[in-house]
Amino acid sequence: MQLHRSLIVIPARLASTRLPRKLLLRETGKTVIQHTYESAARARLPAGVLVAADHEEIAAEVRRFGGQVVMTDPECASGTDRVAEVAAARPEFEIFVNVQGDEPEIEGDAIDLVVARLAASPDAVMATLATPIRDRDRWQDPACVKVVLNDQGRALYFSRSPIPHPRVWDEKLLQENPPHFLQHIGIYAYRRDFLLRIAQLPRSDLEQLECLEQLRVLSAGYAIEVGIVAKAMRGIDTPNDYGAFVSRMRGG
Repeated sequence: MQLHRSLIVIPARLASTRLPRKLLLRETGKTVIQHTYESAARARLPAGVLVAADHEEIAAEVRRFGGQVVMTDPECASGTDRVAEVAAARPEFEIFVNVQGDEPEIEGDAIDLVVARLAASPDAVMATLATPIRDRDRWQDPACVKVVLNDQGRALYFSRSPIPHPRVWDEKLLQENPPHFLQHIGIYAYRRDFLLRIAQLPRSDLEQLECLEQLRVLSAGYAIEVGIVAKAMRGIDTPNDYGAFVSRMRGG
């Protein structure tokens, strides 16, 4: 079953700062972008997967392994803008899922969950995912973005700070269910009409302070659905991340 005609879009940039040309690394026998594409294709609800490339080298690699690809403006400011460019040309789809190209271990079930959450909530414009935090150091790490939800499973706030912050700390809080602390996972499903407008929304003070784009959406008064998954996906940002991924693929 396909809900509300959804499409997965993988925005793919050739340039990368901490790990140069990471999407084209192929120590496993497949490039990172091929791994990500094949993992995303395991989702059952979306109609398909499309790579939105900024460079012909990326596009050529996707064509080489038989994937679908379109060229997008190299000057796009963000992956969201790249997905929006695709959405503008594809009115036949209502929901677009933004999957980062450096997520080779993304799970199809996670993509299906984010699509289903948005499809089931007509008044929400976006959906995303979160996973329980069971480690205090991770909860306190500014690089780990946290989210708190209301009773309906919608985002109240995203922050780099440890939220919610108990007045009295007890280590048992980390193990309780339902979980008190949630790590945001950067996969998004958007309704097409909202995706085409998001770039025109003003950057809120909160977004600029925390450097979190999703706060622009909350600040403007829109609803973001949040699904909960058991674990975070392991993206690739650094050489160490890639080395660990290669080791896992080889059974090490």
